Amino acid sequence: MPLLGRRTVLVGAGALVTVWVGRAVAARQDFQVVEQELVVAGLDPRHDGLVVAQVSDVHLGLSTPQRRVERAVETLNALRPDVVVLTGDYVSFSKKPVARVGPALAGLKAPTFAVLGNHDHWVDAERVRAELVGDGYAVLQNESRSLQVKGAPLTLVGIDDEQVGRADVARAFAGVGKTGSRLVLAHQPKTADQLPRDAGLVCFSGHTHGGQIVVPKVTEAIAHQVGQHYLKGVYRVRGNWLVVSAGLGYGRGGPAVRLRVPPEISLVTLRAG
Repeated sequence: MPLLGRRTVLVGAGALVTVWVGRAVAARQDFQVVEQELVVAGLDPRHDGLVVAQVSDVHLGLSTPQRRVERAVETLNALRPDVVVLTGDYVSFSKKPVARVGPALAGLKAPTFAVLGNHDHWVDAERVRAELVGDGYAVLQNESRSLQVKGAPLTLVGIDDEQVGRADVARAFAGVGKTGSRLVLAHQPKTADQLPRDAGLVCFSGHTHGGQIVVPKVTEAIAHQVGQHYLKGVYRVRGNWLVVSAGLGYGRGGPAVRLRVPPEISLVTLRAG
């Protein structure tokens, strides 16, 4: 599937070098592929050009059909990222869709890492975890995992959900070096406020659905009132990068409605500083 449009290139210290917002709309698949590029201080030079794909807030159920999730998997495999990160909320409130999490997300060819979200904990965290592990994906709950990519170590740090009181940043970073390529997965964007300062980290989060129903200025103002300062897109937080996905599904058991923020999967290309 061709990717059309422009690209956002951001560099250290929050400087905006070029303004290119990359979006490829796949209408037949009912979601966007959003492409962005980040320059990361401290990234191993061998990881220059590393592509990370993100899927967040699937919310399998009546509002998010399984076939949409399967199409997202097919799309990502066609795009051939180096790593895939899944950032939580695979179900909403019912236990019925839990058994479909594994089949819906199965088949990702790239090394795949996941964290759980608040809804997963509310429904059945152990069963959701088992579905993902059954697909061969690593579920990180306040822990890290390293692998060799492009001839250099890449460390992924997974932080459990903050809203349900499971986040333990210190434990997640135990044994993780202070240099090299390190990606963080945390369902809640505000967890980025707890990350080590100026550590050259890229944190992938979701949870917000980008507001889901966006009224200019109003949605953002309400989000700020409830303490949600990172709604959608790329932010600079404590000297690190935060990427907040608008997610693939619909949440809170409400109607399958999005306004000005369509479902998405993300491709983030990392460049060495």
